[in-house]
Amino acid sequence: MSADLLIEVRGLVTRFGSHVVHDGLDLEVRRGEVLGIVGGSGSGKSVLVNSIIGLLEPAAGEVFFGGRPRSKFTAHETLALERRWGVLFQYGALFSALTVRENVMAPMREHLSMGRALMEELADLKISLAGLGPEAAGKLPSELSGGMRKRAALARSLALDPDILFLDEPTAGLDPIAAGKFDTLIGQLSQTLDLTVVMITHDLDTLHTICDRVAVIAEKRVIANAPLEELVHNPHPWIQEYFGGPRGRAALRSAGGQ
Repeated sequence: MSADLLIEVRGLVTRFGSHVVHDGLDLEVRRGEVLGIVGGSGSGKSVLVNSIIGLLEPAAGEVFFGGRPRSKFTAHETLALERRWGVLFQYGALFSALTVRENVMAPMREHLSMGRALMEELADLKISLAGLGPEAAGKLPSELSGGMRKRAALARSLALDPDILFLDEPTAGLDPIAAGKFDTLIGQLSQTLDLTVVMITHDLDTLHTICDRVAVIAEKRVIANAPLEELVHNPHPWIQEYFGGPRGRAALRSAGGQ
């Protein structure tokens, strides 16, 4: 295994009843990169991430972390592994009855042993890192705008100081200005905290702005995984339609591409 490979997915098969979502899917995630994952509706992007983090058990194949198969991890090692990542689900999945601060503290309560005062102090730090002001800490999710809820969910994903972030459609539902600011924030956090980011997105601007490589899911597998400037020349029909259409060309032009 190359030293820069953090996560490897080999021969992944996932199915629901007779419906096969992935059939022999392979994927590599490099340490420190921002990897975008794209694919058509129903291609299994979220299913792939859920399989990587263990929320779904694949029918076949294996997920490797640091060269070791996850299926061989002991219970203690699995718990330690889970503390290494943070997850931002597509709709935030915040606890509606808890304040922002309490939402951020929830993973700390589950995994750490420390006093409430210290947890509150750490939670407020994560809230600040996610770009929210101190006044947001005591608010409920229903009192926040869509962009603020995304940032609150991001703060919770940072609660345990992860080195891997999994983001599912982080800019979905945001206006272009808010989405652009969120992209900038993710890029800054990736650099300053030395994070590896795996991001499901349909946002072409996001792909052009912060992703080092883009993995394309089609035909039940990853058909390409490359920097965007290489990917746009891939002759596969789905890739050409996705990146060569009017919106794809406009995003490429705005990013300074050809």
